[in-house]
Amino acid sequence: MSRQVQDAYIVAAARTPIGKSHRGVFRNTRPDDLLIAAIHAALKQAPGLDPKAIEDAIIGCAMPEGEQGLNMARIAALLAGLPDSVAGVTINRFCASGVTAIQMAADRIRVGEADVILAGGAESMSMVPMSGNKPSINPMVFARDENIGIAYGMGLTAEKVAQQWKVTREQQDAFALQSHQRALAAFAAGEFTDEIVPVDVIDRMPDLANGAVAERRRTVSLDEGPRADTSLEALAKLRPAFAAPKDPTGRATGLGSVTAGNSSQTSDGAGALILASEAAVNRFNLQPLARFVSFASRGVPPEIMGIGPIEAIPAALKVAGLKLDDIGWIELNEAFAAQSLAVINTCGLDPSRVNPLGGAIALGHPLGATGAIRAATAIYGMRRRNLKYGMVTMCVGTGQGAAGIFERV
Repeated sequence: MSRQVQDAYIVAAARTPIGKSHRGVFRNTRPDDLLIAAIHAALKQAPGLDPKAIEDAIIGCAMPEGEQGLNMARIAALLAGLPDSVAGVTINRFCASGVTAIQMAADRIRVGEADVILAGGAESMSMVPMSGNKPSINPMVFARDENIGIAYGMGLTAEKVAQQWKVTREQQDAFALQSHQRALAAFAAGEFTDEIVPVDVIDRMPDLANGAVAERRRTVSLDEGPRADTSLEALAKLRPAFAAPKDPTGRATGLGSVTAGNSSQTSDGAGALILASEAAVNRFNLQPLARFVSFASRGVPPEIMGIGPIEAIPAALKVAGLKLDDIGWIELNEAFAAQSLAVINTCGLDPSRVNPLGGAIALGHPLGATGAIRAATAIYGMRRRNLKYGMVTMCVGTGQGAAGIFERV
């Protein structure tokens, strides 16, 4: 266990539902507004907390520009009604931004620099596309073969992983189906009730007949992605989305198994957690949900970025002084079924402990928000099932892996 001055506890964890990007329920909802909703919900979970005690807001975002630019963390904190004294910083580790924000908040508390910090993540893939509005890759990336993987699209990295780790199309589709089935079962059992804050959405539509604008208000309380009509037959009909099975000459490429159906959904959403020291817990009569235990990030070749957790998981376990068998709940972000299966098989993860409520293939993956969202899922899941330790882990674009471990208290 790494040396520290004091423990950091999660005393609140809330998230919005996850909407499908571009055509989904939050397509016209700003990401900072989603974050504000999550912050309000987290504050309600800690009613005794004086907001003036919050020293900083650390928020993850994978594409911090446009509607989620200009230091969204500070702006959202102020718009949420937090006092001017609450600082804010927006950080970026692509898909691991949300869990990295939690780690950074926990570390400041653990070394005695702070007592209460807000952490989380927000992302609108409807408003800010993958790679941002104006991607500009350094030309040096293309100058040397060893750097070209930096420019690979995420789908192509999944194809490379499927090829190298020998993950078949049938295995990927079966994994995708399981993700939807688990998510739907979780909905039916009310498994997400504790973590999700319902969000009101106003849809405005012009009435061309009279020139008026009609408004329709609705409340979104569940993730939009899971599909009851998903089947192996339907998944098998989908065409490869990122690579062709054959080259122009007709020769097999060994690729072409990754489809839209066995990949994560592009999404919109936000999550917020409040972390506190033991002194703050006692001072404000807070109820700890979990203790932050450890974190690790590691780099891997960019062209096979999906295997990042293979390196990060054992590193986080070593820092925590734990074994894999100690981890009862594992949130492994399903960027793609191919990389998820490669990680599960290589690390020897128990499939029954991995994403028991479904993962990003069904629930969605709002990039920089996912780590915070899935941390909330793991924390409440551990409490419902009386499990001691949980982990949130994911692969990261340009070749990284991250893993954070939590202990139920």
